[in-house]
Formats: sequence, structure tokens, C-alpha cells
Amino acid sequence: MSVTGQRRISALLLGRVGRKVLARASGTSVALTRILPGRSDRLLIAPHDLRTTDATRAAEIYSGRFVFAGKIVTCHGRSVFELDPPSEEWEVALLGFGWLRHLRAADSAITRANARALLDDWLAHPRKSAVAKRADVVGRRIISLLSQAPLVLHDADARFYRRFLKNLTREIRFLRYTKADIPDGLARLQVLIALCYASLCLANQAKHIKGATKKLSDELQRQILPDGGHVSRNPEALVELLLDLLPLRQTFAARNIAPPPALLNAIDRMMPMLRFFRHGDGSFALFNGMNAAAPGVLATLLAYDDTHGTPMPHMPHTGFQRLDAGTLTIIADTGPPPPPSLSRDAHAGCLSFEMSSGVNRIVVNCGIPSTGRDNWRSFARSTAAHSTLTYAETSSCQFVERTAMKRMLQGSPIVAGPETVESYREITSEGTVLTMSHDGYRKQFGFIHRRVLTIAADGSRIDGEDELAKDPGSAFRGSMDDYAIRFHLHPSIKVNRLSDGRGAMLMLPNRDVWTFEAPHQKIDLEDSVFLAGSDGPRRTTQIVIRQHARQVATVNWSFAKSASAAAANARRDPRREPELPL
Repeated sequence: MSVTGQRRISALLLGRVGRKVLARASGTSVALTRILPGRSDRLLIAPHDLRTTDATRAAEIYSGRFVFAGKIVTCHGRSVFELDPPSEEWEVALLGFGWLRHLRAADSAITRANARALLDDWLAHPRKSAVAKRADVVGRRIISLLSQAPLVLHDADARFYRRFLKNLTREIRFLRYTKADIPDGLARLQVLIALCYASLCLANQAKHIKGATKKLSDELQRQILPDGGHVSRNPEALVELLLDLLPLRQTFAARNIAPPPALLNAIDRMMPMLRFFRHGDGSFALFNGMNAAAPGVLATLLAYDDTHGTPMPHMPHTGFQRLDAGTLTIIADTGPPPPPSLSRDAHAGCLSFEMSSGVNRIVVNCGIPSTGRDNWRSFARSTAAHSTLTYAETSSCQFVERTAMKRMLQGSPIVAGPETVESYREITSEGTVLTMSHDGYRKQFGFIHRRVLTIAADGSRIDGEDELAKDPGSAFRGSMDDYAIRFHLHPSIKVNRLSDGRGAMLMLPNRDVWTFEAPHQKIDLEDSVFLAGSDGPRRTTQIVIRQHARQVATVNWSFAKSASAAAANARRDPRREPELPL
């Protein structure tokens, strides 16, 4: 047979097989038909993508509008990969190729062709920027391309298929052998997860399955603590990891390979932590870099939870306490900051707490936005952005701030902070008592912050006590002794100060009324900002008590739920009416 005839037969076979090449993803990994008989570099399977999709975004991408990280770039006929990125976050999102899932959700011939054209553009003109070569970005790109292979390879010709695999193999080799410095923490785990996916999904990478599995297992055992928390103490890390680890477990099963025990154990430990950090409305408590997780993502992850039990009350290794009484939930940060190499996103929120009643969040931390983080990072990480005590307007942790040092350390890690954080709980006749303390202000000012929370058994009341105790081995340092106790309120809460200035009335969205009181203190209502809203930062209010440590070292306060409107009217004290707005 002539060469021309062989080419025609190959093209015919490819055309027939190409339409059947990829089954659409259902709930499990997708097996891929062998396209080029005899070739060792072929795609065997496509892992499932659990991240939420939005088919309407496919039309934006088709029209040349790329909306990532709160920034919009319009191509006007040019290649999106040739344009200057408006921010680093935008470039990370573009080059991670996670947006391909939105095109796949639209599921049309146009979106498939659009995805292939964009990927072909990338293969022909890959960006050479530092972000494009970042190991975590390359790892995310590999996972995205493997997961969305059914989209980009549907009806693809042999030439595109070979280019796709050649590029994929080159990027996998870069991750495996590069000398690039991969930051510790989530980024390192994501790189190892990408290599594990690659070894399972590509025929020419199968020889690396054992090695990739071993490295991932070792890192999971190091980073996932015995109670299921991540070593960074950031709840968001759990969400990001489970979105990758759950499909990885499925991919092992689809290849008829037993998942490593370390992977199964890590998932089993992490799933209860999802429920531990959830409030009644399904949102996550805002600690150490957590932002507004999409409700659909959390619902998807929790669908894999086989236990469905009551969350554990104490996570001793990660350093958090949870108290549930009636419809009341309290989640408190009772742990020291993570090691410097893992603290690039950690916050100075020791002993801060969040409080919710049913589906209504009441007391929160400010959190951090999903996009535009650099604009808010310094404030969001400060102690003042948390519902706790701040001494001399100084954070309980110290951060690296010098620009050159930040570049060298790949962020702004915590270099000093609480070393001894203690907490214990007991059941008494008054309810559950949580006693906490941290020494974050000891070296600089000679004080230890102690906080006691007492939660009534029926969840109708929480009594608190904050104390600045002098460290026996330290003398008072510094000329300033002022401190502030802050309670940041969720934007849905309407608040009015009582006329005597020693309390406030809080109206919840469901019309429940709570009263905040500090019997011997003057309170102020000040502006605050809720950064973790799904629609971006929102203005809100904070209750603030200000005092001087040498005059008043202990402050008592309480939140109490009103029994009913009728009972509240019967007990009404005209001297304690809410102040009317001016």
C-alpha cells in the first residue's frame, strides 16, 4: 500500500474513532479510547472535576472576555496569552486552565472548538513569564488539562492530539525534574497530586505510579494532622485538597489500582473537619485565610462524607474548639501560628471566635476576599480584624513586611507570635466553660491574654471574660497600655446601641433579638468590613470596648437571646432603650 493510501486510512480511522474517543464525564473518572495503536504516549483516563461550573461563562470566553480574580480582560481579536495580565491572581487563573470546565459545562460544538482553539494558541505561543513556570501553576494546569481532556480532544485530529500529549509530557517532566523551589504547604501537595494524576492517566507515565504515590503519601502524612486539619491551620486548604484528592481516589479505582492507605486515611480525617468549621448556614468559619467558599462546592464535598455525625468538639492538633448548645454555635481559635514556612497566609487571630444562632451568623472575623487579596491582606491578617482583644493596636503576631525579604521568602510569613496557647473546657451547672490563654503580648508588653467563655446549656446565652494578666516573669513594658476588645458583626445583623451606652440590641434576619451587654463598660459601635462576602467586601459594624490595662485589667460581657417580644416589652427599662439613628 502506498504512503498516501496509509495516510487516508489513518485519517478515516481517526475520524471514526475520534467521535467516540471520549465519554462524557459522569460521576467517575472517564476512560479514554486508544487512538493511536502502537504508540506508548496516549491518554488512558480523565479524572473527574468536582469544582463548580458556570455554562454562562462559556459565552464570555467565546467573545474574548476573560474574567478572573475580579479583573476583566477583553482580547479584541488578539491572543489572550499575549496580553499583559492586570494582576498576578488573574494570570494564575488564566494559566491554570481551570476555566476550561465552564466551556465543558456548555457542551456544544462551538465551545469544544473554542476550547481547542485556545489550547492550540497556548501550545503554539506559551507564556514565558515567571508565573507560567511556577510549580503550583504548572501542577494546576496539568490537572485541568487531564480533567478536561474529553472537551479538548473530542473530534481532535491526530496532529493536535500529538501536540497536546507532547506539551503535557514536557510539563510533567518539568515538575518531576525541575530545581524550582516549591513552597511548602498546599502548593507542594498540589504538585505531588498533579504528578500522581499524570502517572495514572498517561500510558507513558505508568512507570512512575509507585514513586509518585510514595511521595504523595509521605507528604500527606506530614501535612494532614491527626485530627484532620491542615498544618497551615487554614480551613480553605481542606477544601482545595479534597477537591483534588476525592477524584484521585476515584482515578486509582478506575485504573484497578488500590489507593494508598495514606490517601484514604487523609480523606477520612479531613471530612469531619469540614463539618467542624461549618456554621448553621453552611458557611465556613473565617480563620487563617479562609474566604467565602461556594456553597455548591461544600455540598459536593459533603456528599462524599459517609459519617454524617456531630462534629468533634475539639481539634487539639490543629488548635480549634467548637461549642454547640441548642441552636448556638461557637468556633474559637485556640492554637499557635503555624511554622514560618507555612504561615504566608496565617492570621494573628489567636483566641478569636465566631458565633452563630441557627442559620444566622452573628459574630465573625473579617476574613479575606476571594479576589484582590493583596489590597486587604495586611488588614485581614491583623489581630484587629478578628473578634478578640488587641493590645496597643498591635497584632499578637509579627509579620515580615520588607519587600525584598517578602520576595525571598515567597510571601509575608509570621516570624513571631504566641508560643504557649492553652485551652480547656468543662461542664458546669452554668453550662460549658471554655478557658483559653495566649502569650503573644508577653515578650513585647509583659501581658498574657486570658479569655473565658461560658455557654448556657440551652444556647440562649454566652458570658465572656477577657483579662490582661501580668506575666510574673516580666515587667510592664512600654508607655501605652490601651487595649480594645472587638466583636465584628455579620453584615446581616442590624444593631443599635442601648441608651445607657453599656450594651447593644442586635436584630437577626429571622427577627430574633439578641442583646450584648458589658455592665461596667462603655461600648462603641464602629465601622467594620466583612471581606469574605460572596459578592466582595461589605460594610458592617463592630462592637468595641476600649480600656487601659493599668486601670481595668478584666472586662466582662455577654450575649443573650431575648425570650420573646412580649417578654421583652414586659421587662423594658426606659433607661435602656436602643438609641435611635440620627
